[in-house]
Amino acid sequence: MVQSPAARDQSARAALLTVDDDPAVSRALARDLRRRYGDDYRIVRAESGPAALDALKELRLRGEEVAVILADHRMPLMTGIEFLEQAIDLFPVARRVLVTAYADTDAAIDAINLVDLDHYLLKPWDPPEEKLYPVIDDQLDAWSRVERHPVAETKLIGHRWSARSSAVREFLARNQVAYRWFSTDSSEARALLKAAELDEPELPVVVTPAGDVLVAPTDAVLGERVGLVTRPSEDFYDVVVVGGGPAGLSAALYGASEGLRTVLVERTATGGQAGQSSRIENYLGFPDGVSGAQLTERARRQALKFGAELVTTRDAVGLEVNGAARSVRFADGSSIDAQTVILAGGVSYRRLEGPRLDAMSGRGLYYGSALTNAAACADQDVYVVGGANSAGQAALALAREARSVTILVRGTSLTQSMSAYLVEQVEAHPRISVRTSTVVAEACGEGHLEGIVLRDVATDETTTVPCGWLFVFIGAVPRTEWLDGVVVRDPYGFVTTGPDLLRDGAPPPGWPLDRPPYHLESSVPGIFAAGDVRAESAKRVASAVGEGAMAVMLVHRYLEQL
Repeated sequence: MVQSPAARDQSARAALLTVDDDPAVSRALARDLRRRYGDDYRIVRAESGPAALDALKELRLRGEEVAVILADHRMPLMTGIEFLEQAIDLFPVARRVLVTAYADTDAAIDAINLVDLDHYLLKPWDPPEEKLYPVIDDQLDAWSRVERHPVAETKLIGHRWSARSSAVREFLARNQVAYRWFSTDSSEARALLKAAELDEPELPVVVTPAGDVLVAPTDAVLGERVGLVTRPSEDFYDVVVVGGGPAGLSAALYGASEGLRTVLVERTATGGQAGQSSRIENYLGFPDGVSGAQLTERARRQALKFGAELVTTRDAVGLEVNGAARSVRFADGSSIDAQTVILAGGVSYRRLEGPRLDAMSGRGLYYGSALTNAAACADQDVYVVGGANSAGQAALALAREARSVTILVRGTSLTQSMSAYLVEQVEAHPRISVRTSTVVAEACGEGHLEGIVLRDVATDETTTVPCGWLFVFIGAVPRTEWLDGVVVRDPYGFVTTGPDLLRDGAPPPGWPLDRPPYHLESSVPGIFAAGDVRAESAKRVASAVGEGAMAVMLVHRYLEQL
């Protein structure tokens, strides 16, 4: 039987695999190998070719290495040569040794060319110090000199034009999960799919470090399998923070540091839009600038340090008031209760409208995602839609690799919506150009983006240009439809708070308390809003962080009056 790699030490030691259908011979060979090499290598033993292939597939899926394979020639289900032929595809640089009796030396010699055999070992090999160990020493020495690149990270197999593949790449990247991308037409991808016994799977395919194979997984399943926290540890908290952008992270940090039982629930990944910014240069305390991912990752670690729970892949779909408790319901049917709720869900990029544009999302057209795809844009002509800071930062990041970057702006100038320092950098960059008064009217292509139709808003003239990469950073749409009928929102969907709720100095209809709503409090007592999701907020990282901290102060004030 096979000693499963999953049951053994998970260190970085490479494996020595031996397969022989005679249990006594198999045990003896494994014993002798373990005695000499057990401290530095893991010994994997199988008693048939199919069982040995299963072991190799598991090792391959786990991203581990095999240094030497020793296969008996005469096996009933699969000969040693037949086994080695298939083993080559899984571990092409592993050294291959055929174990054979003296009578079969002709077959062993023939196998040198057939399976690129490195050595054949005659039975019996006693004493091993003279007949076995020198052979293995030579093979290990040769193997150690071969350049190889083992991959211990999560492996993602997909296709550039697969929308779900793009979404999973973004999910892993934003959640700081180390992964390697393999296009379906690469030899590495073909080897992994063969190891997983998948011929034409739905994409993407994810292979976790533990060797689990996930076919087109949901974010919830993927998050759980790659080690993210996807479920809260308790049923009731002092405060639930909905949304993991700068405002939500700030609220979680200050809530936990001040002794509140705090949980942050996030739909996709902490960081929000700020986490996707390639460089933030106007945030206090970072004179040389900082990437959004770095800033929000530090905030995430800081919140965890103080004891906040951070839960991902929780998509809030409902909010209820149950007496003194506030309940947040999630898409999977679960819910969580708390005394207070801080809404910090931020905003999403507005989607382009026009023929075929929705169909190209994730297939050449991307909302955000500039950093994830920057390397793939090398020597390509790239278009960026939007005139705010996020678009400028994305254009500068993409221009490091792209042949050209064209910013498309509906307005007549970047100065109307972009910070002055960014405008200067964009205008000075030799590979960035700006087309004002221009919008994307239509997408072209079969199965993926191949071109875009541009429309001049002043003249209504259209132009079609080739385009395989289009990144969109326009507008701000709050994801607050799940709050419908619970809290007051403005006509654009942003949560109205504090003084903005008052009419002639009076609280909103149905307000049950003698006092007016606190500054960041919604139309329901104990439910607060912070950051971009709040109506009339400044829509800046610094103000979002400040509002997150202020919301916690108001939570304390609310709890003291219960």
